[in-house]
Order: sequence, then structure tokens, then C-alpha cells
Amino acid sequence: MKLFQIEEPDGSPADPDAPGAAIGIDATGAEGEVAFAVGGNAVALDDREGFALDLPVPAAATAAEAWRNFFEGARLRAERALGRPVTHAVLVLGVAVEPITLARIKDTAETAGVVLLDVMSCKAAGTGEQPAFAAAILAEDLAPRPEST
Repeated sequence: MKLFQIEEPDGSPADPDAPGAAIGIDATGAEGEVAFAVGGNAVALDDREGFALDLPVPAAATAAEAWRNFFEGARLRAERALGRPVTHAVLVLGVAVEPITLARIKDTAETAGVVLLDVMSCKAAGTGEQPAFAAAILAEDLAPRPEST
């Protein structure tokens, strides 16, 4: 006779102060792409059927509201796909931006609940992988780890 335990997860991490997952976000095209990596292997995170979410990429100089919506959408897509909180990301931009614009984008990401670990240019992400995959692999490497006690 085999015994096994069935638990109903409540969706929250054991430690609410622990960092959530880190994702890669590709903002190089018209529509954003989101990816997640484990062990250096990345996979695209898509919306489930019936829960499609548009993720239009705003222009770099666009108002903060559009960027906040973009980051909230990327985080929501990832959280639905992964079934866990997302708190960090690496972003790939298709164009170079001024430092002040970059600071505004980073601040806007934080207001949307996502800490940007790095912002890469499309050229920097040019490893032969899709930009979202390259960003996800870097996010995995840069993600804060829960402290062991």
C-alpha cells in the first residue's frame, strides 16, 4: 500500500519576504515577450487560452503609465504561467535610451512590482537566442537567492 499526501497550495510563498521568480522581458518588437529559465534553459511564457493579454511595447519616451501597464502585464503573464510571484526581471530594449529615460523606466517597473536586475540592448542579448530567452537566462543568474538559515 502506498501513501501520499495531497496539499492545496494557497499560492503564497512560505516566506512573504522571500524574492519571487525572475523573468526575462523582450521589448524589442511591437509585442512584448516573456520568458523564464531554469538551469540555463529558457522557455517562453504564454497566456492560457481564454486569458489572452495584449502586451504592446511602448516607445522609450512614452509616458510612465504605458510602461507601468507593460510591466504589470508581463508580471501577470509570468505569474499565471508559473503559479508563483514574480518580483525581478531583465529587460531587453530594441533601442539605446538616455540615462534619464532608463532611470524612469526602472522606477516605473518598480511601481509595477518588478525590480529590473539589468537592462540590455538588443545587441548585448545577441547570443543567437531569442532576446527574451537571453534575458531570462541572465535573470536566473542575477536573481536574489533566499538566504539560508
